[in-house]
This record gives sequence, C-alpha cells and structure tokens, in this order.
Amino acid sequence: MYVKVCGLSTVESFRAAVEAGADAIGVVHALGSPRHVERDVASKVVAAAGCSVDTVLVVAHLLPDEAARLALDLGVSVLQLHGSYSREDFEVACSIFPRVWRATSLAHDPDLHVGVWGEELLLLDAPNAGSGQQWDVGALANTRPDGRWILAGGLNPGNVAKAIEAAQPWGVDVSSGVESVPGVKDLEKIAEFVHQARSTGL
Repeated sequence: MYVKVCGLSTVESFRAAVEAGADAIGVVHALGSPRHVERDVASKVVAAAGCSVDTVLVVAHLLPDEAARLALDLGVSVLQLHGSYSREDFEVACSIFPRVWRATSLAHDPDLHVGVWGEELLLLDAPNAGSGQQWDVGALANTRPDGRWILAGGLNPGNVAKAIEAAQPWGVDVSSGVESVPGVKDLEKIAEFVHQARSTGL
C-alpha cells in the first residue's frame, strides 16, 4: 500500500513521515488552505527529503504552466493538479513536467480512466478537499478507476484500514487526519496512520 502524507510544512514533520515509512510527502501551495506554504518553506521541506521518497507539490489555483515551472524550480518528484483543471491544462503541465497527478472528486463526475489526460495516476478526494470529511467509497462499487489511484478525503488512523478494505485503492493520502489543529501535523498520528494503512497487507 502506497502511503502519502500531505500538507507538511516543517522538516520535523517530514522526518516523522519518512521514519514512519511513508512513500510520499506533499507540500501545498494554494492560497486559502491552512496548509499553504510559500516557496521558501516548500523548498526547505523538499530539500530535506533528498531522494528517499516521492515529493509532491500540490496546487489548486496556479496556471498549469506556472505550476509546472514551480515544480521544476523546487525539484519535486511529482506535480499534483488538484481541482478544476481541464484536459488542456494537463497537456500544458505534462509538456513541461514529467510526472503529473490528477486530483478530483466523484462529485465532478470525472473520467476514471487513469492516464486519459496524460496523468501518472488519479487521486480521488472528498468534494471539499482538506475538510477532513470522509466520503462514501461505496459509490465506487460499480465503477472504479482502472489504473493506479489514491484514496483521499477524511482518512485518519482510526478509519484508514477499513477504507482500504472497502475501496481497494493502490494508495492512500492523509492530511487533516493527522493534525492536532488545522495545518499542524501530529507526529504520533502520522506514525499511527502509516502503521494502520500497512496493517491491511495490501
């Protein structure tokens, strides 16, 4: 089970995620989000990662070319375009940056064919991203993504194992579910989340 811990803003929280066994860390550059970090902070967190895990830049409002160039400047592994980006936006981003993830919600009736917009994988989130609200994965009973996809939205140490068993994703993503207050990561919760995600044996 691939595990991503998102919304990190300190080197300390990054180290906690890596020591817990996370496969990826995410930094958010999206004004209005309690997890938003400026370029200099993102650069420090990414630099601390080295090549040990995937580093993911998450953006929601930047133009696709600006997002891709920021990803290049920061030296991240992956650019995650989250929200209302179009197929054309992905074409632009993918022409500049090699690894792009598409993050969306079933509320937007997305195309669930992974790679259809040039993305490496698909991340399915709650309609209100970052809210901590879990969504009904039962909606995937008859139609589910046909490639690598990550489950996100309202996951925490107490529910991630059950969610994995129900949805059978390739990976999981957590942010608010391992926080003490919005934007502040709880290091013990990070470790417990990774442990519980791995406990499924998937």
